[in-house]
Amino acid sequence: MYNEIALDTIDIHREPPMEEPARQYYFMAKCREWVQAFAEENGRLPKACVVNFGCQMNARDSEKLSGILECIGFLLTGDENADFVIFNTCTVRDNANQKVYGRLGELNGYKRRNPHMKIALCGCMTQEAAVRQKLRKSYPFVDLVFGTHNLFKFAELLWTTLSEADGMVVDIWEDTDQIVEDLPIERKYPFKSGINIMFGCNNFCSYCIVPYVRGRERSRTPEDILEEIRGLVADGVVEVMLLGQNVNSYGKNLSHPVTFAQLLQKVEQVEGLKRIRFMTSHPKDLSEELIQVMKDSKKICRHLHLPLQSGSTRILERMNRRYTKEQYLELAGRIRREIPDIAITTDIIVGFPGETMEDVEETMDVVRQVRFDNAFTFLYSKRTGTPAAAMEDQVPAGQVKEGFDRLLGLVQDTAREQVARYTGHVMEVLVEEVNESDPSLVTGRLSNNTVVHLPGDASLVGKLVTVSLEECYGFYYMGRICEKLR
Repeated sequence: MYNEIALDTIDIHREPPMEEPARQYYFMAKCREWVQAFAEENGRLPKACVVNFGCQMNARDSEKLSGILECIGFLLTGDENADFVIFNTCTVRDNANQKVYGRLGELNGYKRRNPHMKIALCGCMTQEAAVRQKLRKSYPFVDLVFGTHNLFKFAELLWTTLSEADGMVVDIWEDTDQIVEDLPIERKYPFKSGINIMFGCNNFCSYCIVPYVRGRERSRTPEDILEEIRGLVADGVVEVMLLGQNVNSYGKNLSHPVTFAQLLQKVEQVEGLKRIRFMTSHPKDLSEELIQVMKDSKKICRHLHLPLQSGSTRILERMNRRYTKEQYLELAGRIRREIPDIAITTDIIVGFPGETMEDVEETMDVVRQVRFDNAFTFLYSKRTGTPAAAMEDQVPAGQVKEGFDRLLGLVQDTAREQVARYTGHVMEVLVEEVNESDPSLVTGRLSNNTVVHLPGDASLVGKLVTVSLEECYGFYYMGRICEKLR
């Protein structure tokens, strides 16, 4: 939509419109006037840096922030010593917060040398009241703070910060039922893109802060999603990733409910689209309908991220995951039987309150039986405001480390064996980039998300090629092109 709007034609002297996203385009035009004045005074365009922390949904949000800044006229840079810097934060684990605080200290040094520099924070971390209190007390040099529910208001808030603000601007919404899209986006990759299909989470796992900072589930309509995908395909995108905290519960709150499996069938019909990915799936909501749609699909990638978190039914109950070890194993087994070539990856937490070494053994038993292609293993992080943080039987650090090390070793061993099973096969690879370490190679991914390195140059980026997988090195392949496909 934004490509069709000439900001210079918007009358910025009238009252701003009330409807969205027209209101934000009005403020983009106002900000562009500020940028032009800056350029005349300084002989250059102002530089902006967007720093992303966290998940794929955060990455998509950061592309929106970058798109708005670029549309306004800022020159995007990866250097944090810029005229405007925004951190899009994550708060899933406490160390994510600490990382942001440390980086803010560095930005303060830049700002002392450039008093006109503006610093902004947004994302999940800023939804926490304790974080905002700490920012006001210890980081008063931050100019703008907003959250997850009103990210679409960025242009309006930026204008306030640039033109009027004296001190920190804070605009946090506790919740919203609004979904505002059709805003500028600066994609990291021209040939693939994330698509937000829903926002929020209703699950309230006892360790997780996400429902408190992202709000309750809200689904976009299939029509809006399909229109966005068709526009992306027309712009050269061949692979999309459908994003949501729990995509398997997509569509339940729509006026005309649609299942996630039905949405996938609609997306598959988009002409020119080659690959469909999605995350994240919750085991309790993964339906037989979805398994069959994946099985029959020519476009849905052979990769399913299915978070386990623990293999102990007792711990799963305390986590409020709403499935048992046996139910997870039955589901994973059914998926493997129906889709033999699928790669299953997972998330596992070690050290949840009350966990014993016997519980860790239960988790390791699931790893042995399911044989994950990869597992992201995490030490339990106590998040203030979650039920788990108030549990009294927190696990000693030494015990947590022992369980983590044992689990990690098993995960790595089984994952290597799983990944290596395609050695000597010929498979399709989407080339994503020139290899950073060796420019004579390019790097891409199989449908099952395994990384492949192969000889090639930048002309292959964004192309689907047929590759012989010659050698497996743990978690990636070295291959060679048999045929350039499309």
